[in-house]
Amino acid sequence: MKRLYLIIIGIVGTLLSVRAQVTVDATIDSTQIFIGQRVGVTLEVSADKGTAVELPEFDSLAQIVPGVEVMHITDADTQWLNDGKRMVLSRRYIITSFDSALYYLPPLTVKVDGKDYESKSLALKVYSLDIDTLHADSIFPMKPVMSPPFVWEDWSAPLWISVVILVLTALLLYIIIRLKDNKPIIRRIKIKPKMAPHKAAMLKIEHIKAEKIWQKEDSKEYYTELTDTLRQYINERYGFNAMEMTTAEIIDHLQEVNDEEALRELRELFQTADLVKFAKYSTLLGENDRNLVSAIEYINATKKEEPVTPQPTEIVVVEKRSQNTKKILIASIIVASIALLAGTAYLIYRIIMLNL
Repeated sequence: MKRLYLIIIGIVGTLLSVRAQVTVDATIDSTQIFIGQRVGVTLEVSADKGTAVELPEFDSLAQIVPGVEVMHITDADTQWLNDGKRMVLSRRYIITSFDSALYYLPPLTVKVDGKDYESKSLALKVYSLDIDTLHADSIFPMKPVMSPPFVWEDWSAPLWISVVILVLTALLLYIIIRLKDNKPIIRRIKIKPKMAPHKAAMLKIEHIKAEKIWQKEDSKEYYTELTDTLRQYINERYGFNAMEMTTAEIIDHLQEVNDEEALRELRELFQTADLVKFAKYSTLLGENDRNLVSAIEYINATKKEEPVTPQPTEIVVVEKRSQNTKKILIASIIVASIALLAGTAYLIYRIIMLNL
């Protein structure tokens, strides 16, 4: 039993020691440099996650050992291992030396959970440069620090302002050209004087006579055009939609405004036309001529002479849209000009400040 107890204690102790295992390692980029050259020392610490690790710090130009100075320290970099259970912290120390010698670099001390761990020691050999003392005029003193002739951060803003100024200038010229060419849109609408209903009807009848449509074998086309002409005349003369009415309906409306003598021949004309168009009736010799004369007589008997009043033959219309566009262009010119002047003034100011 006692032996088993000791075995358990040993296993637990081993597990605890493995879990708390900390490794510290230091490497150097090169063990040999010339005077003034820089070399990096990399320090790596491996520990469990959640462990408090304190890496060594050095002030700028502090000496690790007499003759070896620390020029720069990088930020610590962390890598995770074993699914995030272990971590490896690394940091680089940039060192240099201005005295030729073989230097012993002592171990770097790292605190892990308050306990000190040391890396291995390193060595650094610093060589001096061979100087031609016989030609002293070939040796020059150290040059002073010089400012770079061009820094992008200083000139980026003026450069972008210049681009904006060029764009505004092009936009301003474009707007001025548009404003110059944007003449008011004037439309001249020609007004065709309205022809009296009887004159319009007589023109169509003259067309029917000129075409001699009634002389064709099929009279349907002739009577269709003739009755449509009369329907259109009646529509404009008396104000009811004769184009959509039957013959009986047209006659009923006309009885209120025409005498029976005028309607008698018109009624016969419409009835003949209905027979030709719908019943394939063949007209007798001379019947087509008689109906054409009847249509002309009816128009002449019922026409109404209207007083002739002078009417404009043309109307000038100025597009309102063109005027609104002109206002928008003028406002755009003002805004672009103000922005251009402000940008130019600021650009000049920045250039003057950079040259001071």
